[in-house]
Amino acid sequence: MFRTAVTIFRKEIAVELRTKYALNTMIAFTGSALLLVLFSLRADQMEPGPRSGLIWIILLFAALSGMARSFVQERERKTDRLLRLHTSGTDLFAGKLLYNTLFLLLILLPAFFIYIRMMGMSIVEPLFFSAALLFGSTGLASVTTITSAMVAQANRKGSLFSILSIPLLTPLLLILINITKTALVHGLQDGSWNDLTALISYSGVTITMGWLLFDLMWGDV
Repeated sequence: MFRTAVTIFRKEIAVELRTKYALNTMIAFTGSALLLVLFSLRADQMEPGPRSGLIWIILLFAALSGMARSFVQERERKTDRLLRLHTSGTDLFAGKLLYNTLFLLLILLPAFFIYIRMMGMSIVEPLFFSAALLFGSTGLASVTTITSAMVAQANRKGSLFSILSIPLLTPLLLILINITKTALVHGLQDGSWNDLTALISYSGVTITMGWLLFDLMWGDV
């Protein structure tokens, strides 16, 4: 199983290096949104609390724009049948999840540090900041992997992907905003550890849900 998941992970890297679709889309979206926020909305003059949450709204929609084609491209290239013959749904989910998580981390890390520098902010709680990046990427990746598989056969894939993903990601977004406020603004407060526990639990639940249900979803794709 592990070997198959790693093979799928390597395939995803090779495809992205060749097409650069998700990378270019997310970099363009994130870069333009950061410039818009800084120069048009004057985000650097906002209160620290809203500033710490604004970055996650940008990154959420960047992820939705870049992750939507995770399974759509398999159908377009006619590789979905080959994958179905040679891999189980759980192997495919594990490989896609690993790739999407690391890919999102690759985008989130520089975006966050650029944003922090632009806003004149600093990291108060490194543990909470690291947890927000790691488990935020994991949560985003798990939900977008599941919903991308669900909408792969739909006619209006892009709009349906966002419609399904946003309600599932709203709790994650709220948790991440609270944790980022702790990491960048307030420091440890009452309830900070509860937010961290909720973030880890959310990631665990979505990964488990995908792990258990992906065979069924992939069989219908």
